[in-house]
Amino acid sequence: MRLARRPLPALAKAAPLPATALLALVLPACASQSPYAENPPVDNLVSDWRDEVIYQALTDRFANGDLNTDINVTKDTSNLARYQGGDFQGIIDHVDYLDALGITTLWISPVVVNVEEDAGSASYHGYWTQDFENVSPHWGDLAKLRELSDVLHQHNIKLVQDIVVNHIGQLFYYDINRNGEPDITTYYATDGSNTVNIVSEWDPAYDARGIQGYTSLGESGLAPLGWVNMPEINRVPPNPPEFQNDTWYHRRGRVTDWSDFDQVVNGDFPGGLKDLDTLNPDVQTALIAVYEDWIDKAGLDGFRIDTLKHVEHSFWQRFCTEIRDHEALAGKDKFLMFGESFDGDDQLIGSYTAPNEVDSVVYFSEKFQVFDDVFKNNAATTAVQALFDARDTNYNTVPQDLGAGQAPRDILVNFMDNHDIPRFLYDKPSIPALRSALVFLMTEDGIPCLYYGTEQGFSGGNDPANREPLWTSNYDTSGEIFQHIAALTQLRRDYEPLRRGDFEFRWTTDRVNGEEDANILAYERVEQETGESVLVVINTSDSNTSHTAYNGAGMPVSFAPGTVLTEVFPPGSTNTWTVQPDGTVTIEVAPRDGVVLVPR
Repeated sequence: MRLARRPLPALAKAAPLPATALLALVLPACASQSPYAENPPVDNLVSDWRDEVIYQALTDRFANGDLNTDINVTKDTSNLARYQGGDFQGIIDHVDYLDALGITTLWISPVVVNVEEDAGSASYHGYWTQDFENVSPHWGDLAKLRELSDVLHQHNIKLVQDIVVNHIGQLFYYDINRNGEPDITTYYATDGSNTVNIVSEWDPAYDARGIQGYTSLGESGLAPLGWVNMPEINRVPPNPPEFQNDTWYHRRGRVTDWSDFDQVVNGDFPGGLKDLDTLNPDVQTALIAVYEDWIDKAGLDGFRIDTLKHVEHSFWQRFCTEIRDHEALAGKDKFLMFGESFDGDDQLIGSYTAPNEVDSVVYFSEKFQVFDDVFKNNAATTAVQALFDARDTNYNTVPQDLGAGQAPRDILVNFMDNHDIPRFLYDKPSIPALRSALVFLMTEDGIPCLYYGTEQGFSGGNDPANREPLWTSNYDTSGEIFQHIAALTQLRRDYEPLRRGDFEFRWTTDRVNGEEDANILAYERVEQETGESVLVVINTSDSNTSHTAYNGAGMPVSFAPGTVLTEVFPPGSTNTWTVQPDGTVTIEVAPRDGVVLVPR
């Protein structure tokens, strides 16, 4: 998700939008003359989500295909906190680029109308909802979204939409001093301590009682809310109008202690994103209705759900169940709901896959413990096995009823880059390291997810530097990383065990100092029904050739003695290895190489 940088100090007027842009911001798009004026037919394109390769794209940064949607687009392309101009038409125009990379599912950023800007930053990311029901004119209109869905489906690419249920944009302030306008007030202690307390009515610190009215004379009860009306930056009360109900919000102010579960669930995000009371049955009903409607009118195949851990489990149990029931009645099979719990606590992340909750999660614990610790920083590969061994305990091992079709444990969404963290190449400016990490991403179990620009070697740091416009790459499909990924996605298509096979470790090690097996990670993907197996061996060392052997003992494998294993990756390799009479094989792997082997 995207946080506002700081609250506005007052209702200072921004430069007004053009009149045409204002109309687009407040009026639903008219699609009466469009072939996409009606809800699309229900498509069931997914056989098994484990077959998919997801590509996460920020719509504003992927491609600019329609200059008519360039509202408030910056002329300074280095200003990544402003709108850059990407839109739905741009994605449509470059669907062949996704095909060439081997993408089968596209995850786009939230499509709804947002607060236009806040404290000098723009809402290009889509996480500052103002209108839950309409498409932001920055991307196009509903007809264009339907066209995008249709074009993607013609290419057998599924469409996942990012959604937010936890909060809205900064559309009200807490009128603490009850003067009818937002203030930033300095209060001085009366006990002689010279303590100074600065209180912003846009973004006051958390109070479990609710934000209290206050003047120098003392408290005055729960502070009323001040809904603002700034149409020039679309900072107006939310739509549907039901969301203008004061009682639909927790009203407790911004989180100040991220270790306090009460604050994490009930507090506003710093920067003034106002927290919805998702325990309120009316709020639940409204959010469910909004997002059922989006599935129907956009022909969606899944949701990526923002800020999972900031909402109660009971909400997810009702939300997910009713979304699934709705889809079943509509004839939609295997609708995928996966959520973001931005946390390294594997048990916490897994808790949201409990029965009747989400189908999967964005696998942050793997990002931190495997892609960062092992692939970037050369930690022992035993860390990979330790994390995987916890899956049966931390994740639901049974498919959700009417859900995506597979147990959450088996369809975790694996990633190394996304919009909230520095890119892999920022922390580890090594193409060989990235290549080895991509081998793991594309051959482990679960669903691989690529962040746009990884294929072009983008190396931006923290937000917004990691949100570069893709068009600076000229959509080059001949580069080393692009071709590496394309070869890996083709490998997944060619060998079913790499998509659906059981995952069985064959070698991990705690040695990292140049020993014979230092930094080796090896596993088989075994398709139980057919007995077909694929062996993957990766050396995560930056400098040392390593082997699947130690102290004279080779690596046990499932292949029969005498089986000749042939490297089918990297492309063009002619290496072969023979399984010994004792059922072991010793594979030599160069620094940062990853090899994939099958029986000849």
